[in-house]
Amino acid sequence: MKLKNKVAIITGASSGIGRAIAELYAAEGAMIAVADLDETGGTETVDIVREKGGYALFVKTDVSKAREVASMARQAMEKYGRIDILVNNAGIEGKSALTADYPEEDWDRVLAVNLKSVFLCSKYVIPEMFKNCQGAIVNISSIAGMTAFQKAPAYAASKAGIIALTRSMAIEYAPNNIRVNCICPGIIKTPMVERSTKGSLDAERKLIREEPLGRIGKPEEVANAALYLASDDSSYVTGSALVVDGGWTIK
Repeated sequence: MKLKNKVAIITGASSGIGRAIAELYAAEGAMIAVADLDETGGTETVDIVREKGGYALFVKTDVSKAREVASMARQAMEKYGRIDILVNNAGIEGKSALTADYPEEDWDRVLAVNLKSVFLCSKYVIPEMFKNCQGAIVNISSIAGMTAFQKAPAYAASKAGIIALTRSMAIEYAPNNIRVNCICPGIIKTPMVERSTKGSLDAERKLIREEPLGRIGKPEEVANAALYLASDDSSYVTGSALVVDGGWTIK
C-alpha cells in the first residue's frame, strides 16, 4: 500500500500505459481520477479499478484545453478533497512523414496533446498540491525525445519538450516539496504501437530484433516505474528522466 490515501489524476488512462498505471496505483491504495477524451475506455478503466475494490472517477477531459483541465482538477478536488499525484500520460503519435512534408495542423495537434497538456495539467494541479505542502508529478515522455526517430518530427519534439519541462518544474517546485520526474518508455505493447505495426507480425518481429532484451515491453513495466516515482521510495528523486526501454538507447 505505497500510495495509501493518496489521490492521483492520470491523464490518457483509457488504455495502455495509463490504464496500467491506474490499476497499479489503485492496488497500492490510491484514489484515482481517470482523465481522458475516450469516455468508453475511461469508463472501462474505472470499472476495472472498482471491480478490484478500488476508488476511481472518470472525468471526460480534452487535456489540450485550459477550461477542461481546470474543470478536471476541480472535479477531482470536489470528489476527493486533495490531489497528491499527477501523471501526465495523455499522448498521440501523429502522422508518419518527413519534416518538410509534415502538415502544420498535425504538428499543432501533436504538440497540444503531448506537450501543452503537461503544462496545463501541471498549471492547474500544482496549486492544489501547495495546500498539502507536497506532491509528485510523473510525466510520460519517450525515448523518441532522447534519440533520433525518422518521420516523427512532432512526436519527437513534444517528447523532448516534456523532458525539458520536467527539469524546469523540478527545480521550480523543489522548495515546495513537489517532486517532478518523467519516464522515457521504449517500444511498449500499447494501442499506439499496434497502430504503427498495423498488426503485422513481421513489423513486430523487426522491433523485437532491435531490442537488446529481445522483446517488446509491457505497460505494467512502465507502471512499476511510475509507482516508484510517485511513492516515497523515490523521496530524494526529482528532475530525472527514467528510461524504460529494454536497452534500446544503449545500443
